[in-house]
Amino acid sequence: MPAEVPLATVRRFGVFELDLETGELRKAGVRLKLQKQPLQVLKLLLQRSGETVTREELRSEIWSSDIFVDFDNSLNTAVNKLRDALGDTSGSPRFIETVPRRGYRFIAAVTGNEHQPSATVDLPSRRTNWKVIVPVLALLLALPPLIWYAVRPHPPLEKGTILLGDFVNRTGDVVFDGTLRQGLSVQLEQSPWLRVLPEEQIHVTLRMMGRAANVALTPDVAREVCQRNDAAVALDASIALIGARYDLVLRAVDCVNGDLLASAEAQAQDKNHVLDAVSKLASDMRGKLGESLSSVRRYNIPLASATTPSLEALRCYTQGVQVLSKNSDYTESLSWFQKAIELDPNFAMAYWAIGDIYGILGETNSAKDYNQKAFELREHVSEREKGLIEADYYYYVLGDVEKARRSSELLSKLYPYSEAHNSVAVFAETVGQYDVGLTEYLEALRLAPRRSFLYRDLAYTYLVLDRIEDASAVVQRAHGLDLDANLAPVLYSIAFYRSDRSEMARQAATVAGKPGIEDLVLALDADTAAYFGQLGKARALSHRAAESAKRVGEKEISAEYYAASAIRDALFGEASKAKQQATIARRYSGGRDLAYGIALSLTYSGEIKQAQALTDEMAEKFPDDTVLKCNYLPTLRARLALMHLNAPQALDELAGSVPCELGLPVYSYYNWPNLYPVYVRGEAYLGAHRGAEAVAEFQKILAHRGVVLNEPIGALAHLQLGRAYRMSGDSARARAAYQRFLSLWQDADPDIPILQQAKAEYASLTGQ
Repeated sequence: MPAEVPLATVRRFGVFELDLETGELRKAGVRLKLQKQPLQVLKLLLQRSGETVTREELRSEIWSSDIFVDFDNSLNTAVNKLRDALGDTSGSPRFIETVPRRGYRFIAAVTGNEHQPSATVDLPSRRTNWKVIVPVLALLLALPPLIWYAVRPHPPLEKGTILLGDFVNRTGDVVFDGTLRQGLSVQLEQSPWLRVLPEEQIHVTLRMMGRAANVALTPDVAREVCQRNDAAVALDASIALIGARYDLVLRAVDCVNGDLLASAEAQAQDKNHVLDAVSKLASDMRGKLGESLSSVRRYNIPLASATTPSLEALRCYTQGVQVLSKNSDYTESLSWFQKAIELDPNFAMAYWAIGDIYGILGETNSAKDYNQKAFELREHVSEREKGLIEADYYYYVLGDVEKARRSSELLSKLYPYSEAHNSVAVFAETVGQYDVGLTEYLEALRLAPRRSFLYRDLAYTYLVLDRIEDASAVVQRAHGLDLDANLAPVLYSIAFYRSDRSEMARQAATVAGKPGIEDLVLALDADTAAYFGQLGKARALSHRAAESAKRVGEKEISAEYYAASAIRDALFGEASKAKQQATIARRYSGGRDLAYGIALSLTYSGEIKQAQALTDEMAEKFPDDTVLKCNYLPTLRARLALMHLNAPQALDELAGSVPCELGLPVYSYYNWPNLYPVYVRGEAYLGAHRGAEAVAEFQKILAHRGVVLNEPIGALAHLQLGRAYRMSGDSARARAAYQRFLSLWQDADPDIPILQQAKAEYASLTGQ
């Protein structure tokens, strides 16, 4: 017969005990008077000791029946009365800890028989040792949910962003200046549950506040920045030297009311152990801000392993990060990162930072070398940094867009940061998945609403989707927030889409002499000149763009401008000038994109042997490259087949390019040859005398104005469409297409071979 065993109802903590059944709270045996709601809060917290009890759960359990109550005020009052009764404080809690924007957690040790079996149990027999079996069964039953809880990524708080203020250095040792704050940031960013406000966003906010970018983030300044970004918590820290020991303190303050939410302390016996103390500060604070113990343990690589054991190397890395976030000065930041790896040749994230900058600058060979090294050293970095390193390795070293995208997608699911979503968008748009790109950019901007470059990227995505009004609205929003996002290239492209030549000229004038941006707009201006048949002007503008890029160290980009000029010349029938431009481009060492540009110009210049050799070399050198396999190689091989007058083979070569033919193969705001698989397929259909199919391909180019923009094939598509209609026997549409082309080229250089051909063909079509 089962015997009734009453549940234990008493919970003890410190000198207090609460009877869950009667609601009596006693201190050292003396009963305390406490109102009903504070007692109910305490009861619920004790029943879930160590767990975060959310404000919504408290509302549901205690206040659900009173729909007229001011819940927030009632809960705050109940907790304050409860703390008064327990002699507890929010700043230095012994019993009840505030979990910012979530709820509360009971943190003291609790005793009582709360883990006894509930309801009824069979009395133990003489042969069965239930004292052993019951706990084992309980553990086995608990393991699956515990394992799930430990490994699952914890979602970010709705307002779970934290602002990291200055790390006040009271030691007099300059090596700690900025360095410890950067180290603390690295440690906190390991958390999948918290989000550190990005440095660029801090500097933008300071500018909006009328403050200098290098102003100290004192507690008052930090709190204002925190409020302006709708963040939840501001952190400030300090280090002091007491005798031979270093004392470090970290405080978390509520950004809204300034209340101290939590604090943590750590000591280092000497300078060599300071980074270990920073690691302890971060892990302690993560737990006090509400992150689960299992999450803190899992995502908590020590700072010396995640970055470097060298304080001097970390200081150089910190300087590089600051220069980049404050001034976008790539040259100076590179010098700091180089110093960091000279001091510590195993500093993985310093190699990654250099590789990432070279990638942004278009120096793909240099990016490849540094990303390769970072990948080799990634074993001991944090999960977040490992994801960043792997994504760049797959993209810049292997060219495997799908692997890079998967790495970034995993990162975006684990960490509440905008960078991973931005990368997913870039990789998706590389193969033409603009709907994915749009979704990811919007999410990135939601997470970081004051990161200037995201407005530029989002505006450009709207543009390629032909959502011109949305693109303009994003730009206006950026201007309204006073964000200098280097928007001139996007504004220029929007103006071209709208046929607003005065605005194009204005944008070109605004960037004159500005390093790092002038070359992009000059290159766009060159494409525009060529689009309207002004080839001599286009050639001169490309030369200026190349020289501008070279002045800021962008040698590969400079060479690509010459390659683009060579493609235009070759397309328009200026073979000798195209060879000259290609020869200049070949003087520079470059990666996949430069090689493609040169090879493409050679196929239109009639240089079969050189084009074939360069195509074969690319295929051998980049075997895993997504863009090469689905865009560049099919296009080049189709062009080579057409040079041998083999249109059916050209069409076969292009079959594999269909899934990514509308993609942007190069992440740039300069129109590197886009849609060429489509254009060459149209040429192949013309070569096969299949006019109707050719019409469809050239119409596809004209239907994607936001992608092709002012590329030369955007104008030539009208001419090719006229040829396709003529082949199909549709003379009326053929004449209209020729007329559109000749109208675009009414101010063109008169001696361009393809213009002379177009005029002759139109004359024969009209009988003039």
